[in-house]
Amino acid sequence: MTHAAAGVVRDPRTGKVERELRPVGAEELRRTAGRLREAQPGWAARSAEARGAALLAWRDVLAEDRALLDALVADTGRYTESVMEVRGVAGMLERWAAQAPALLAPGEPRAAALPGVEIHQALVPYQLTGVLSPWNFPLLLGLIDAIPALAAGSAVLAKPSEVTPRFIEPLMATVRRVPELAEVLAVVEGGGECGAELVGLVDAVAFTGSVPTGRAVGAAAAAAFIPAFLELGGKDPAIVLAGADLDRAASAILWGATANAGQSCLSIERVYVEEPAFEEFVELVTAKARRVRLARPGPADGQLGPLIDPAQAVVVERHLQDAYAKGAVARCGGAVETLDGGLWCRPTVLTGVHHGMLVMTEETFGPIVPVMPVRDAGHAVELANDSAFGLSAAVFGPDPELALEVAGRLRAGAVSVGDAGLTAFVHEGTKNSFNLSGLGGSRMGPASLFRFVRHQARLVNRSAAPDPWWH
Repeated sequence: MTHAAAGVVRDPRTGKVERELRPVGAEELRRTAGRLREAQPGWAARSAEARGAALLAWRDVLAEDRALLDALVADTGRYTESVMEVRGVAGMLERWAAQAPALLAPGEPRAAALPGVEIHQALVPYQLTGVLSPWNFPLLLGLIDAIPALAAGSAVLAKPSEVTPRFIEPLMATVRRVPELAEVLAVVEGGGECGAELVGLVDAVAFTGSVPTGRAVGAAAAAAFIPAFLELGGKDPAIVLAGADLDRAASAILWGATANAGQSCLSIERVYVEEPAFEEFVELVTAKARRVRLARPGPADGQLGPLIDPAQAVVVERHLQDAYAKGAVARCGGAVETLDGGLWCRPTVLTGVHHGMLVMTEETFGPIVPVMPVRDAGHAVELANDSAFGLSAAVFGPDPELALEVAGRLRAGAVSVGDAGLTAFVHEGTKNSFNLSGLGGSRMGPASLFRFVRHQARLVNRSAAPDPWWH
């Protein structure tokens, strides 16, 4: 298995190179940033309701556009998740159009402790927000920060991953059909150099991706003296307690581990099961995993798409080989396969695993389900928290109260109870990542909007003029 050549756009289903990358040049990027800055004051001067109307107009354009969906399928090689991305973006546009006016409404003036002084609070959007996004959900993660930034009154310059750039042009075609939005939103094609250049041109940056790249973005933002909102990797644990509904747990965990072929930061990547339930759980999840079909010959013909990035496929294979060398056993699946030139991995249930293995400690980003027995809930929590990551988690118990108690002991930003991956669908819950999984304000919940504004206090002295202090 080899890495794809840099600077080319590859079909993940066949491995064929389709074209060269078309990176925007540094001068053009600077001109684009300047154009967006010039237009932003007019955008910010619109009411939140008027900005929301533009977002809803864009939603209507997206709903009737087939070219964007086709490009997403070509970029990723999978169909179901691409449809979910388009629907998810429509939902985000509706949600922020509805919520932003109330969130941004100025409060009533209030008295300060100093007699005669009134406080008027205001929210001032960052003039230009930069967005750097990954290849696993190109559209959804490309816009999950851009949309609330736009709703807040910021202009947005976005650079998605160079692995999946085909959706950019059809996306911008939809943007151009909403002229007021086209003035303040640009999505450009480019590689790492373009992303590095972008950080120096914006007033705040939102990044989604790996920990190493996130560290580099954070350092560059610090050097530019701008805020960085970093949503990084995960190694999400699931805990299954004795007495839980094992059939429900197996189904939810399998979905959480294999949706988008495991190529999600919130994938379930390790499972801890209390010993009395261990063997039955393994049998259930293995039987279910064997029924999951690869999406072949066409993208809509099965559930599991290809591994999108050849570089990540190398990581998946390395984690598997390390696990086998240290005693792990594959109950099903078990390897990265090359089929018609594309890279695929069937759902793989591993037992005989421990924390000395890469598959239990480093982000795998593939449809791998390592299952480990534990003595009790305390042991499960100890192992779940033994991680450099802390994005999200899942707990299944005999009753919600016990599961909630266990969830409260986990160092993770969002914990699904009785299910897995709920944070992908429930957007109202505010959360912060733990450890290396991220830095900055919550991407979810109403608080997400406030990442893109500064709070300004306007202090009005209505009292009689005081005597000058030098008298």
